[in-house]
Amino acid sequence: MTSMNPDILLATPAGQLAELPAESLCRFKLDADAQLAAAKTLNEHLDRALEIRYAERARQLRLATGKDTGIVHFDDGPVRVTADLPKKVEWDARQLAALVRRIADSGEDPAQYVEIGYRVSETKFNAWPAGLQQSFAPARTLRTGKPGFRLALLGEDAV
Repeated sequence: MTSMNPDILLATPAGQLAELPAESLCRFKLDADAQLAAAKTLNEHLDRALEIRYAERARQLRLATGKDTGIVHFDDGPVRVTADLPKKVEWDARQLAALVRRIADSGEDPAQYVEIGYRVSETKFNAWPAGLQQSFAPARTLRTGKPGFRLALLGEDAV
């Protein structure tokens, strides 16, 4: 197995692939990364073409129904188009904090209106004195993400 055939690789159990020479695994991984990058680029290019073709029609349909965002459906010949323009709302944390204080000062419970979350920067946590870290430790859970590996053939530029 020296050239990458995705169908053959996918049909090969991962345990069997793991037994291949490191150089083969490296080449397969580099090929897969290149194909993924090409597919992402192609997908983005096609998304731009779809936006050019359908964005205005979708906007007009949204306006006709009195909305700026959301999903509209229409047909283009034999193709059913579903155009989604999601709403992305951002809130100013400082202004919200001031509003929460005002609500609390008026005797009401801010939790009725606002979801309040807490977060501690891991960099700051690691810089704290041991005593402070110990106080916060019971509230901290460490989970790991998916392991990643980068491969490069020796003597070649790393990818």
